[in-house]
Amino acid sequence: MSLALSNDKRLPATPVTPTEQRLRIDLAAAYRLAARQGWDDLIYTHITARVLGEEGAFLINPFGLRFDEITASNLVKININGQIYGDADVEVNAIGFRIHATVHAARHDAHCVMHLHNVNAIAVSAQHNGLLPISQHAMRFYEQIGYHDYEGLSLTEPEGQRMLKSLGNHPALLLRNHGSLVCGRTVAEAYVLMDMLDKSCAIQLKAQAGGVQLVTPPKEVLKHTAQQLVSDDVPEGEREWPALLRLLDQTDSSYRN
Repeated sequence: MSLALSNDKRLPATPVTPTEQRLRIDLAAAYRLAARQGWDDLIYTHITARVLGEEGAFLINPFGLRFDEITASNLVKININGQIYGDADVEVNAIGFRIHATVHAARHDAHCVMHLHNVNAIAVSAQHNGLLPISQHAMRFYEQIGYHDYEGLSLTEPEGQRMLKSLGNHPALLLRNHGSLVCGRTVAEAYVLMDMLDKSCAIQLKAQAGGVQLVTPPKEVLKHTAQQLVSDDVPEGEREWPALLRLLDQTDSSYRN
């Protein structure tokens, strides 16, 4: 597979509705926040968001830009068939596109898909037992995270189906020896879930570095806590997102452009 996806069968540009503009701003903010966290990997990995009202269309970063360069206006609209909307001279990372298109097509609740090569997640993904429920952060993912074995760079159609089976209905997936993936009903939810997953992995690595036996709460406590963490009527990220946008606006609001 070519690394860059830039075909001649482009679709006409569609008007950017107020709803799409808000989505573009939120998605650009997620890229900037991820860059602040050090989750970016040069020009690789992606955060995508489904465009409501346009079947099969989602927004993705143009290939070649860093996360800290992403703005609302330079995000690329593409459909699950790999067709780019508009005639702008842009490319999309073909490997990343395929991962995100596969998840968006199968998981209708996954309005935002975040796939990163964050170091903490890669380290834990390479551990046989994966994410351990040794912190309150990690308990959010107790029995709510999948694992997918590494099969190489390019995602083939058969592997895509295996990856979806590994993900199941979970909000999170650790791709062994590769990275992390989370699904959110909103951009805010996906970002907050990734933040929690990355912290869970970082805590685990630090705890293991001590070289002592780790304490794990009983299963009934783990199940009860996991349920508590998802029982709030307010979707994850909804309360945090305005504060995160204020943080960005205080330092660099160019993501809104």
